[in-house]
Amino acid sequence: VNLRMFLRKGRCSIAGLIIIAVSLGLAKAVAADWQQLLGPRADGTSSETGLLSAWPSGGPKVIWKKQIGTGYSAPSIRDGRLVLFHRIGNEQIVEALDAKTSKPVWRHASPTRYRDPFGYNNGPRCTPLLTEKHCYTFGAEGVLLCLDVKTGKPVWQRKTAEEFQVPEAFFGVGASPVIEGNLLIVMVGGQPNSTMVAFDKDTGKVAWQSAGRDTWQDKPSIGWPGEPLVRWRGNEKLASYSTPTLATIHGRRTLLSLTRQGLVSLDPKTGKVNFSCWFRARVNESVNAANPVVSGNRVFCSAAYYGVGSFLLDIAEDGKSFTEVWSTNERRKANRRLEPVLGIHWTTPILHDGHLYAFSGRNEPDAHFRCVELESGRVK
Repeated sequence: VNLRMFLRKGRCSIAGLIIIAVSLGLAKAVAADWQQLLGPRADGTSSETGLLSAWPSGGPKVIWKKQIGTGYSAPSIRDGRLVLFHRIGNEQIVEALDAKTSKPVWRHASPTRYRDPFGYNNGPRCTPLLTEKHCYTFGAEGVLLCLDVKTGKPVWQRKTAEEFQVPEAFFGVGASPVIEGNLLIVMVGGQPNSTMVAFDKDTGKVAWQSAGRDTWQDKPSIGWPGEPLVRWRGNEKLASYSTPTLATIHGRRTLLSLTRQGLVSLDPKTGKVNFSCWFRARVNESVNAANPVVSGNRVFCSAAYYGVGSFLLDIAEDGKSFTEVWSTNERRKANRRLEPVLGIHWTTPILHDGHLYAFSGRNEPDAHFRCVELESGRVK
């Protein structure tokens, strides 16, 4: 299956049509579920085989196409149903289709008044998360919605912006929800210590809240020469556009969240912070959007704004601390302007055979596709 999206203003935006086309070399190949952002393992990789190495000159055969609205949300697929999250007019729409035929299964619409302050796109940013029972969406205004995945009927809803004192973000809500056990974990970005919030996935009841003032207050920031410790004001934006990563590190389940301030490692069951690492640009216009990438006990993070660059951390056996394997951050360059080997804006890199594949750079003119060896940080 190939999901073709159109580009708008330098970012990937659903804009008008979704096209489903045959791209399998074997007619009997079975497509796996793609039930969340970046697929079944949340790393952008697929176990499917038999894919064509090259398309026919006229492109693959179109099976069906559908006119849709606006948004940056990717479709999700589970048990033969394709779920879209998009906006038409002043309605935010979640709808399920038969993945093979595009026949409507159910549709849920709710009013939205969100306006992107920079004029990019007013649709949702987060990708639906599908389970055996439920469909979860997180709207641009911060409405967290749980629907029955078979019928589309509402199960529960939380208006996170109102409930958790969330300062207005630059581009709305952009971090998709993740699930660990019976918990739905969301980067809410609430003050003072609700950057991350876990909800009971069946009822919507809050299980824990974590990270924020208590994580960063009076801690060293990015380490620029002469820069003071962090002083908390209470109006800081806390959420980023990076979806949290769940991983097993040294045999222990770990939640890694690249928040607006930096990387936070948490116990996903309790929300207890294991460690934090400041990682953002010095200026207010700082955006963390690529997801943390885990390989064994190593964690990679990257950002594109104003030379922030990338780092690779080695997590200690107890999970409470780390050592830096390598970094291309300017803080290690004596404040000199040096281009990082990877400065990733929106796209989470793909890790394959010890190498990262990613676009480095903020916008189309200065973004380049690169292959970087994970362990050394060298461009191949």
